[in-house]
Amino acid sequence: MKKFIVTALMAATILPSAAMAQNGELRRDRQDVRQERRDVEQARESGDPREVHQQRRELQGARQELRDDRHDVRQDRREWRRDDWRSYRNTNRDLYSRGSWNSPNRYRAFSPGIRITSGYYAPRNYINDYGRYRLTRPAYNQRWVRNYNDVLLVNIRTGRVIEVLRNFYL
Repeated sequence: MKKFIVTALMAATILPSAAMAQNGELRRDRQDVRQERRDVEQARESGDPREVHQQRRELQGARQELRDDRHDVRQDRREWRRDDWRSYRNTNRDLYSRGSWNSPNRYRAFSPGIRITSGYYAPRNYINDYGRYRLTRPAYNQRWVRNYNDVLLVNIRTGRVIEVLRNFYL
């Protein structure tokens, strides 16, 4: 138990510092883009086409670096949130109990990418309180759906399974 508490405290201190480091990197990248814009304007005022061309290339590079870093930050946040429910489930087992829920469909193990019929993702199977279970917020036209003990993230327009969380409920 002592190791668990120490590990939890270490994780609680590391995650905010990693987020602050990422924010600092993004701030520096935005400053670089602003500086490169100023350099392009100064090159235009000087009238030298070669200098303008060079400064534009540097501006493109700074913008690309900013885009890459933003993508990395978003990806890190998704990865951290994706498994947030697992540790929460260990401490709140009553919330994740199976209960008396029964599906009108026969159980079938789905995998991401497969297309399923609308009976599996009917409104009666939606998990509307996804925040309560520490699931990520579904995007537009996506829903978390219960399938026995599994939870599926489904695109409700196409019927495609996007993500599968097996044995979600205890």
